[in-house]
Amino acid sequence: LLLRPGWAEDAPALHAAIADEGIVRNLATAPWPYRMSDAEAFLSREPGPGHSCLIYRRTHGAPQLVGGVGFGPMPDSDEFELGYWIARQSWGLGYATEAARAMIANARHTLRLKRLHAGHFLDNPAPGRVLEKIGFSPPGEIARRYSAGPRAEAPCKLYALDLAPLPADKEEEPSLVEAFCMAA
Repeated sequence: LLLRPGWAEDAPALHAAIADEGIVRNLATAPWPYRMSDAEAFLSREPGPGHSCLIYRRTHGAPQLVGGVGFGPMPDSDEFELGYWIARQSWGLGYATEAARAMIANARHTLRLKRLHAGHFLDNPAPGRVLEKIGFSPPGEIARRYSAGPRAEAPCKLYALDLAPLPADKEEEPSLVEAFCMAA
């Protein structure tokens, strides 16, 4: 995989990958219907706290956009939340796990964050399995979170991950992800 910032020329691929109600309804900030102008606005926004990357699968030809991953500030907190989405044709292929692990390594080693948060809407349990696989644990808390797609609040299961340095015998496996959106 290749993780990199989005560029203006990514708008058609971003729009094609994410303009799916099955994806957008599970995201906090993406509107529905998702239009080309939404992709263009997302790609042209000024970087804020945290950062995000597009996830590309390398091919023998041009890389293929398979999703997005990033950090965003938690509401009313100085901590950050990990979020991701994967295009429907790439579901179940391990891309979310691989990209999220790379972002966690960045949070731990480059950004020196102490803790990450994440969550998933209860009617979409697949992200919870990914979050647990990459080390997040659910504190047992369910919160109402707004989703821009359906323009409504929905129950969301919350997770957290302590980013204290790992002991030598538990070091992260080297990643095959090439990432250049990781600078602080």
